[in-house]
Order: sequence, then C-alpha cells, then structure tokens
Amino acid sequence: MINYTDITNFLKKVTTSLRVNSDYLTELDQQIGDGDLGITAKKIADALDAYMDETMDGSDIGKFIMTAGMKINSAAPSTMGSLLAISFMKAGKVCKSKTEITSKDVVEMLNTAVESIQEKGKAKLGDKTLLDSLIPAVEALVNSLASGCSLKESGKEMCAAAQSGLEQAIPLRSKVGRASWVGDRTEGKIDPGCALVVSTLNDIYSG
Repeated sequence: MINYTDITNFLKKVTTSLRVNSDYLTELDQQIGDGDLGITAKKIADALDAYMDETMDGSDIGKFIMTAGMKINSAAPSTMGSLLAISFMKAGKVCKSKTEITSKDVVEMLNTAVESIQEKGKAKLGDKTLLDSLIPAVEALVNSLASGCSLKESGKEMCAAAQSGLEQAIPLRSKVGRASWVGDRTEGKIDPGCALVVSTLNDIYSG
C-alpha cells in the first residue's frame, strides 16, 4: 500500500528533478517553443514544495493531490502548467477520501491523467508532445505490474519506454501548440515535453 508519506516523498523527488533540469528544459524549449519551460518547471516545483510544507493532513490522498493541481494552476498558468494541473486534479478524484492507495489506483490515476492531458491539449500520440513519452511510459507500467513486478521495478520499465518514445518523436514535426508554428524546423529536435517526462522519471527511479 502507498500512504501519504510515500506520496510526498515521491513529489519531493519530482520537484528536485524539475529544478535540476530547468536549464536543460529551457534550452530545448528555446529551439521550438516559447523558451519558458524551465521557468515553468521551477514555478511548479516551488508551488508544490510550499504546499507540502504547509500541509500536514494526510487523511485524504485524493484531496491532497487535487489541491496540489490547483496550486500548480495558480503558480504556473502556462500551457504545461495547465496540463499538469488538470492531470493532478483529475487523478486526485480517483483516490478521493482514501488514506492509502494500491498499485491499481496508481494505474487508474495515471490513465486518468493521460486522458485529461489529451483532452485539454487536444493532442494524441505522434503529435510530438509530452504524450509521446508519457503514453508508452504508462503502458509499460501497466504491463510490468501485470507481470508481477513491483512499482519500483515497473518504474525502470517506465523510464526505458519514455526514453524510447522521446527518441521516436525526434524526427517528427510538432503538430500542437507553439511548436507547431515553427513547422519543419521542429523535425530532428527533442520535444521539451518529452524531455520533461524522461528526466523526471529518470531522477525518480535512479539508484
């Protein structure tokens, strides 16, 4: 079972990763996007850390995650911030009122998060967005858990699948968002959203 402390420890790894990789994400985003993804990453990290510092009640994991999404939305009302915010808010509803969650809950939360990002961003696999790494990562998790692996072991599979998705998206042309305005100049470039997914997963499951 996964409890409130496990969730906060996980999120602290996320916030650390967002800060560590902020310059890298900005560099990638300057090539095909707004160039502000690193700034957004830091804002999200700051908002989540501040929220965790002020929140000590772990009696409702779902409410905690939903409120985290609201904090992200307020702190980083950019495209990426909005996508991550809605994914947190929708995922939190899956485990509302629960003090502990299971691997099954995690899968349902991630599937819900992916669906919310697709709906909000009007994107799909192959459009060269974070979904090109996120969707295969979640699929890898589902398959790994189904084969009897632990969450930690499955996390390694997620990392590999996310990296593969990033690499497969490099030759593609961006079809959604500001990057789509750049046209064929996005071909051969790493998608910043994919890079965010890959770097965060690698930092969470390294070691």
